[in-house]
Amino acid sequence: MSEQTQQPGDAQQPEPQVTITVRNNGPYRVEGPVRIVDADGNQYEVAPGKGVSLCRCGASTKKPFCDGTHSRIGFDAAERAVRELEGGQA
Repeated sequence: MSEQTQQPGDAQQPEPQVTITVRNNGPYRVEGPVRIVDADGNQYEVAPGKGVSLCRCGASTKKPFCDGTHSRIGFDAAERAVRELEGGQA
């Protein structure tokens, strides 16, 4: 996680409840607490401080979870979010 420099007068920002980290040419790492619901409606609870890796190559046999297939198929992802010109939203 990157560190931010706090300026005098800035309010202390709480840590996010859910963190999603994009892995280089790999899965999304999701750290909870969070509930994941798959295409069949199955629910998976991720406890606070715990995490799971979600497939983004599309080839996992354990979707929505990563099984490492991305490394065997040479998955090459666009790593950077593209921000909209106005509003600064990803």
